Amino acid sequence: MIDPDAIVAFDVHVHAHSSVSRKPDAATEAKLKAMAKRFKSDGPLAATVPEIADYYRSRSMACVLFTVDTVSTSGDEPVPSNEELAEQAAAHSDVIVPFASIDPARGKAGVRQARRLVEEHGVRGFKFHPSTQAFSPDDPGVFDLYEVIAEHGLVALFHSGQTGVGAGAPGGGGVRLRYSNPMLVDEVAARFPEMRIILAHPAFPWQDEALAVAMHKQNVYLDLSGWSPKYFPPQLVQYANTLLRHKVLFGSDFPLITPERWMDDFADAGFRDEVRPLVLKDNAVRLLGLAASAEAAS
Repeated sequence: MIDPDAIVAFDVHVHAHSSVSRKPDAATEAKLKAMAKRFKSDGPLAATVPEIADYYRSRSMACVLFTVDTVSTSGDEPVPSNEELAEQAAAHSDVIVPFASIDPARGKAGVRQARRLVEEHGVRGFKFHPSTQAFSPDDPGVFDLYEVIAEHGLVALFHSGQTGVGAGAPGGGGVRLRYSNPMLVDEVAARFPEMRIILAHPAFPWQDEALAVAMHKQNVYLDLSGWSPKYFPPQLVQYANTLLRHKVLFGSDFPLITPERWMDDFADAGFRDEVRPLVLKDNAVRLLGLAASAEAAS
């Protein structure tokens, strides 16, 4: 159980790319190296869940951890599997909150898998990447999957805006950016008001749309992962300092951006002194119910 008083920050956007039983295949390693070059990353690209736990524990931080299921577009099962990630996270529950990822193309089988992951493996949310999973978030065919998340009062985290996946490759590697427009998630937020939603990343080129959705929909939050804070657009900092101060969350996008790099730049990004602790920890603690869980455990 995570003790909010024992951590200095909570990172809501951390990727796992490696299994404890096998390292990523050659294609995955090549993709990670290409993205690391683009992001000028010095993070450990192929860390396992226990290694990620040690990394965050040594920094007095906690995190949300997930993989991304893109089986319909990549042909490969996620590594680590959702089940392995949840099992390993349970052994490191002092620093990790496990999220799962289900490719919506799995259909009814994916809905059944999501229910098992919640009820038998204790996952606390689900990660969606509409561009790499090639689906529109407002497609009614995905609603049964959202129903499982909403029924259990969990969180859905959606990639928004441009992505480093496929960037610079011919045709962008076939990745369609339009699926990650935040306005597509506005429909989801309206239909599933009981489902808490995180729009991940400064949503270039749709930053104003993301701010508008978070302003309008009580159940929508923003994470700040995937960008160095020194590159945040001014309106994002303005709203984070004022009207959205309780709905903005620290996320790094580890391993492509390390929490140290992000926090170093955050210190000089124009966030008010009273807002920084909200972004770094307090908003995530409230959203994920960590304070209530810690009190119940004690």
